[in-house]
Amino acid sequence: MSTSEDNTHAALRVDRWLWAARWFKTRALAVAAIDNGRVLLNGERPKPAKAVHPGDTIEVRRPPYSWTVTVIGTSAKRVSAKLAAQLYEETSSSTEARERLKQQLSLQLVVETRPGKPNKKERRAREQLKRNHEQA
Repeated sequence: MSTSEDNTHAALRVDRWLWAARWFKTRALAVAAIDNGRVLLNGERPKPAKAVHPGDTIEVRRPPYSWTVTVIGTSAKRVSAKLAAQLYEETSSSTEARERLKQQLSLQLVVETRPGKPNKKERRAREQLKRNHEQA
């Protein structure tokens, strides 16, 4: 096997794995996320060059959502989305937590009754509602 071919059992840098698995559009964005503590490898903050092996657990936080995935394979090249999804498997607890958060966020949406900018009375009523909600 040549060095340019994929090896699903070889170690790979965490920033490169995140890029190849399509979590981030560029490696620079993956490095920035790692440096900002939005990526955990086996529960610890890694450096971008830390090696990822199959079986490792990676937590990726992209507010407001968070994913916890188990690495199944590695790929040195960026592959199609369909193939990239085969490099990891999301945990069931992560899926459930994300769905719960999605439902909570959809319930918090404010429905505007009339289009346009609110007038002074409507704005004060909305601010009062927010203050009452934060105190509760």
